[in-house]
Amino acid sequence: MQTTLPTMFAPAERASDSEIKSAHRALSDTPFLTAILDSLATGIVMLNRERQIVLANKGLLKLVQESDPSKILGKRLGEAIQCIHAFETAGGCGTTEFCKTCGAAKAVVSSIDGKADVQECRITLKPAGESLDLRVWATPFIIHNAPLTIFAIMDISDEKRRKVLERIFFHDILNTASGLKGFAELLKEADSGEAGQYQATIFSLSRMIVDEINSQRMLVMAENNELTLTPSEVSSLELLRNIADLYRTHEVAKDRSVTVDPQAQDTKLTTDRTLLLRVIGNMTKNALEACKPGETVTIGCTVHKEQVQFWVHNPNEMPRDVQLQVFQRSFSTKGSGRGLGTYSIKLLTERYLKGSASFVSGKDGTTFKVAYPVSI
Repeated sequence: MQTTLPTMFAPAERASDSEIKSAHRALSDTPFLTAILDSLATGIVMLNRERQIVLANKGLLKLVQESDPSKILGKRLGEAIQCIHAFETAGGCGTTEFCKTCGAAKAVVSSIDGKADVQECRITLKPAGESLDLRVWATPFIIHNAPLTIFAIMDISDEKRRKVLERIFFHDILNTASGLKGFAELLKEADSGEAGQYQATIFSLSRMIVDEINSQRMLVMAENNELTLTPSEVSSLELLRNIADLYRTHEVAKDRSVTVDPQAQDTKLTTDRTLLLRVIGNMTKNALEACKPGETVTIGCTVHKEQVQFWVHNPNEMPRDVQLQVFQRSFSTKGSGRGLGTYSIKLLTERYLKGSASFVSGKDGTTFKVAYPVSI
């Protein structure tokens, strides 16, 4: 066994290479076992008590895009799949703070303790930053007197996408459309004094519906690599003022304020204006939703050499468990199935605009930041 390593969740220690090879030979010499596992399309691995892979079926090799099974022996699942957090510590997969929220890590630990478990988890992959939504099953299993875990994986990304879209279109948009219909009916019966008030509300509701549909359309195109960039020259300060003006009258800003930081710098950058507006608009909207009545969201811009950084600040601290899952697909700060704001920020920024997305959150509030080159 290795020297004890620090961990923030599961033990970091690993079996030796000779122990891994011995376990692999024992399992490989059980033909019925390997035949059964390879007949299943689901990705399946056998894990030792140190959570290391000692056998993988063809479905798992296909998932990790590896033709040589020896290349993943001894690795932990996150390391084989290339989870971005699996390489942050010397202990590897299962030992970071993020692993506390990982369904896969929790299921394996439960199985090692002798309890079968089923969980869902979201894994962001390196180096592309793409995300997988997985359903996993971990079952204790003893063979040749060795305690193991049978770990099965199913990619449910399409299922999660469908559920999110159903939630948005069949719930949120339907609610907004119902409100629009109600005010349109009131407008029919309104006198001239009431008409102006109803017209403003109808316009606001109509804008919300169109904006939500466009957001989802853009996200689907982005994930399918179908977006085409249209670069143009953009003034950073003008962009911020436009966003502040837009969201001051947005429904989400009711009893809240949006202001442009007086120290915000003005510079020219060449980028896709529509995508940039979408990103910073999402940041602003999320910040407003995180605010309490009477609070203010501040947006700003700073220039560092060849990079332009936009930031959006709200005065509230995010709970730590939320911080650990920000930017993951299918996770929303607004609750289960409620939007894709932070994920789309990272996707559009890093895949299309050649930038980076990050955040900090503490007692002084939460600030989301995106940084871009002055020209794409």
